[in-house]
Amino acid sequence: MASVFGDFELTMDELRVVTRYAAESARDVLHVFEEGVPGDPRPRAALDAAWEFVDGARRTRLQRVTSLDAHRAAKDAGIEAARLAARSAGDAAAAAYLHPISRATQVGHILRAAASAARIGELGAGGNPAVGDALIEQARRRATPELVSVLRRYPLAPTSRNRVGQLMSALDAALRAGA
Repeated sequence: MASVFGDFELTMDELRVVTRYAAESARDVLHVFEEGVPGDPRPRAALDAAWEFVDGARRTRLQRVTSLDAHRAAKDAGIEAARLAARSAGDAAAAAYLHPISRATQVGHILRAAASAARIGELGAGGNPAVGDALIEQARRRATPELVSVLRRYPLAPTSRNRVGQLMSALDAALRAGA
């Protein structure tokens, strides 16, 4: 089985678990981008590239390029929810290249798509934080033991003042606690 090494080992199967988790979150909110920015295919291309990897294809330049393109689409979007949806798709493709280095910033590759999806839910409910909290709970329940095992190899998610960062930290804590 192919693995990548750094501060610890990650197998391709583990990277596929992480990528699946991010892709599921991005899939749930991609329509927000596509409705807000019709005609821009970049986030969908990134999500498709993520699913190709999840489904057994080798990770290639495709995931890297489409991830960057989706993040550029996020910068071009004028609406916060659309920006977050595009970034989620980019994060899903980038998850195939999660680095096995013990840095808190790597946790974003695992959990930011789910946190962004929760924030999109809040925005759709007029900014209601209870909606985001409920979506974080759904994301916690969707996490597999394999995903949690990978997450626990990393330091805690970095603290943040922005809402996506707060949601990501809440999800991180819940997954590590086994709650």
